[in-house]
Amino acid sequence: MEKIVYYDYSAFVVLVILLLSIVLRKMTRGRRNRCFLLLVLVVMAAVIADVAAINYGKLGAGNVAGKYVAHTLYLFFHCLLPVVYFAYLITLTDTWHRVMKYPALWISCCIPMLAVTVLLITNLATGHIFYLDGQENYTRGKLFYILYVVSAIYVIIGVAYMLFYRRLFKRGKYLTLISVYPLMAVSVVIQFFFPYYIIELFANSIGVLLIFMMIQRPEDKIDTATGLSKLSAYVHDMRRMVEVEKPVKVIMVNVTNYKSLRDMLGYDATNELLLHVADDLRALNWNQHFGAELYYLGVGKFRLVAEKQHFEQVEAVANQINDMLKPDYKLNGMELNMVACVCITRYPEDINNVDALLAFGNDLDAKYFTGSVLYASEIYRPEHYNLMRDLEGIMERAFANKAFSVYYQPIYSVQEQRFNSAEALLRLHDEKYGFISPEIFIPVAERNGAIHKIGAFVLEEVCRFIASDTFRSLGIDYIEVNLSVAQCMRTNLAQEVLEILNRYHVSPSQINLEITETATSYSQNAMMENLDVLSRAGVTFSLDDFGSGYSNMRRIASLPIHIVKLDKSFISEQGNPNILIVLENTIRMIKDMNMKIVVEGVETKGLAKQFSDLQCEYIQGYYYSRPIPKDEFIQFIENAG
Repeated sequence: MEKIVYYDYSAFVVLVILLLSIVLRKMTRGRRNRCFLLLVLVVMAAVIADVAAINYGKLGAGNVAGKYVAHTLYLFFHCLLPVVYFAYLITLTDTWHRVMKYPALWISCCIPMLAVTVLLITNLATGHIFYLDGQENYTRGKLFYILYVVSAIYVIIGVAYMLFYRRLFKRGKYLTLISVYPLMAVSVVIQFFFPYYIIELFANSIGVLLIFMMIQRPEDKIDTATGLSKLSAYVHDMRRMVEVEKPVKVIMVNVTNYKSLRDMLGYDATNELLLHVADDLRALNWNQHFGAELYYLGVGKFRLVAEKQHFEQVEAVANQINDMLKPDYKLNGMELNMVACVCITRYPEDINNVDALLAFGNDLDAKYFTGSVLYASEIYRPEHYNLMRDLEGIMERAFANKAFSVYYQPIYSVQEQRFNSAEALLRLHDEKYGFISPEIFIPVAERNGAIHKIGAFVLEEVCRFIASDTFRSLGIDYIEVNLSVAQCMRTNLAQEVLEILNRYHVSPSQINLEITETATSYSQNAMMENLDVLSRAGVTFSLDDFGSGYSNMRRIASLPIHIVKLDKSFISEQGNPNILIVLENTIRMIKDMNMKIVVEGVETKGLAKQFSDLQCEYIQGYYYSRPIPKDEFIQFIENAG
């Protein structure tokens, strides 16, 4: 019966489509992609050799050399398949450093394939693997079974390797990788009992296709703008690196003025600029034989990850990148200046966990820019990133252990010449980290939703204080309570505030809610509805940090603001005559809108007198008192009276 070669033809078509997809999607860069490409090429070479061997057989007598070459190549690539697949598994697990660490181990792994190669090369003389009989028909030799034994060895090693490193893969990907082996085994059995059905390589091509669809998945790994691996791939690879204890050096490249460039250029031109940078990094990586994995994490952040054999090149490459990004980039007739921070980070010497590595990379901004290559060993503060990593747990413990507390900073009334109000400020003390600044934990609380619980806690503490007999004796008119951006966007904020006031029988006039200038730019419908309900109930509002951003006076004028708190920047730049002009006109404008003024950050008697002379109603700052606990605040006000 004539062998049915259509399965090989089908396998060839599948592999050609796969190769085209790999090339068109630019999946030829990076060790994993290259190893997968090699796997596809080996399967294709085996298919071509098998088709050639079958067709030579159909030609009858003659073509002896062609038959020997075709059969030899088929058997070689057939045996090479499980070897290359095993190499692909090592690449996926990123454990080449472990394999190469033990020369005896990897040499032992190579010996079976080397033995097969020698046997096939000498087979023309010995006929031990196969030979052509008198009718020039292909016939198996007495050592042919060795090929099956060798293949079985690599299959067993591969399965054992997958079982050992199964924790590195999600369930779906693990099942896909391990299922290739039974797929191959079933096809070998079928072809053994039905030798005329050439199904084995077709099964291999299907297995490779499954890997491409489930494991390679370029849409999950490749950034479309730059063609580099994207953030999700970087995080995955770094976590795997930690799992397998692989030392690396990371060259971090942050374009710190990315936002300005994007606002100026727009989406398409920015992507074109990023592609230029990515191409330059790829060319440098190739020309220097650096062998680093390249990533683009978004918002102007590039990463080059180098393995141990390239460590000596890292500093030189980082300096070349730094020099490369200094000159202006020419794009669409414009000369664009990129301010890039380039930093070398070592794992695990500098940073030994992925979350800290990511956080440190995100924090590399203009404040670190020096024009020279930076080193994480010089600027990384592990205690800060350990704190950031633990912060959510710290806040949970703070609620359970009552580690949150409310401090009060007195506010002096210039007209009444007394302390008539105070600002409530949240403080967090942790047993391990000590006092933690609100500037650190409030942004995290806003992201994870804890800010609403924190806001309710502060308001309740303040209302409990106001409702006390002690507070009534102090003569304080009201307490200021800060609202975060996230709270302002909460649709039922007004109802929650009024419910707490009613619970403690606190008059709305005794609470002044502070909103930041930033908050006024978010969710205007929710903001206006909350402010309107609370204002009609008798709650007053302050606008905090006025002048810290780009003030939208039309928006501010539309809000029911009673007090404007001047940002500390007006204090810090007193030596600038232009700032004084701005300050005087700002005060005049605020007063014309019938709003009162609080000056924050006043630390000297001279500044207090200057702003009093400018007819600012209230002064707040260290000149009078820093924020202090409730008991100290009570004593302070009693002594001041």
